[in-house]
Amino acid sequence: MQTIAVVNQKGGCGKTTVSINLASALAETGKKVLLVDMDPQSHCAVGLAVPEEQIEQSIYDVLISKSRNEPIRLSEILWQINDRLELAPASIDLSAFEQQMAGIAERECCLKNVLEQVQSEYDFTVIDCPPAVGLLTFNALRAATDVIVPVETGYFALHGLSKQLETLSILCERCSQQVNVKVLTSMYDIRTKMAREILAELRSHFADRMFKTVVNFNTKIKEAASFGQPINEYDPASKGQRDFAALAREIMGLEAKQQRQQMVNTLADQLESISKSAGDLAHSAEPAHAPASRDARRGSGSAEEPELQQTEPASAAGGPEPALACPVSAQRAGAGPDTAAKLSDYYGVNQISDALVFVTLYPRAQSVQVAGDFNNWQPADNPMQRVGDSGVWQTQIKLPHGKYRYRLVVDGQWQQDPYNEHSELNPYGEYNSLIEVK
Repeated sequence: MQTIAVVNQKGGCGKTTVSINLASALAETGKKVLLVDMDPQSHCAVGLAVPEEQIEQSIYDVLISKSRNEPIRLSEILWQINDRLELAPASIDLSAFEQQMAGIAERECCLKNVLEQVQSEYDFTVIDCPPAVGLLTFNALRAATDVIVPVETGYFALHGLSKQLETLSILCERCSQQVNVKVLTSMYDIRTKMAREILAELRSHFADRMFKTVVNFNTKIKEAASFGQPINEYDPASKGQRDFAALAREIMGLEAKQQRQQMVNTLADQLESISKSAGDLAHSAEPAHAPASRDARRGSGSAEEPELQQTEPASAAGGPEPALACPVSAQRAGAGPDTAAKLSDYYGVNQISDALVFVTLYPRAQSVQVAGDFNNWQPADNPMQRVGDSGVWQTQIKLPHGKYRYRLVVDGQWQQDPYNEHSELNPYGEYNSLIEVK
């Protein structure tokens, strides 16, 4: 069984998106696949339409069961997504895993021991790791045969990659198993000059330590998540589906090649080498890309920029908040009377003068509301209106300059805005979306 851990301590880089869609793409090839969610936010369940209120036991219960002398088999908590894909869901209880396992011998091997018992039942296991380096991530690394580090083609993500690999290298010095480490380019927007240049730099520095497949920025992937489906079920003809199908084929090709060669470096050796390259790359890229990054955040509207400007996702909780930018399209549109209607073609939050236009897609919803620190978290104060029969919802809120936190309330269920990459962890173990009015 090949076990793939999707690891990056930076939030918003698409770990869960990669995990869900890679697992589904592998299953579509006829492989038997297990998806393990090690993130307390339990986004894999959300992205696969598993009702949170019906999850009675999670991977947490399996991991701690042996220490309590009440063993629970993995099969008792699995959800069958389709004939070849099963999910071991997470729960908020995972936040207490490190505390619960304090003083327990070999606590970093809990997941490895669990997966060893079912290794003959699956061809692949994909592990979605939390956006932090701790005992949960270390459990995933000890169980892994392969590590995928997804990185977006943004300036700050480039610098974060160096730190990420350095941290992983330190953690994995105690790991003696042989692991294949690969960097995956995700959320790539070919329309921006900066993304193209950074991708070229990544390829020149990492060479064969980087996947040839690139996961492009694709709105359909986010729409699929809002429907609780992997992209290959939601839109089999989309570019996002083709990207993940190509990634699955590349992984299976690498597996066959590794079996023939029977040669792979240790995790610590690979991470040390990749981390050094990432440090050199980040250092050399700074003078060339810093001005471009600042121009993009200002929404300069240059000919090289896309119609919708992508912004950098927020860092994990406790890190500095990034400067958030409004899309170029919103600035070009101005504040005319037809602007809000035009923006209904796009999803997310767009700034028009001193107002924010919230646009989202929930075709099955009966009501969608916005609750944030700007309305004392009262969703009834800012209901969204449905735009025709398209399933698009939108509303406009005038706010003074400043940074704000908010969540969407869909039919009474509170959730992060799926079309806003900026987020931060709140005290309840979930994520608030972020926006800045300039």
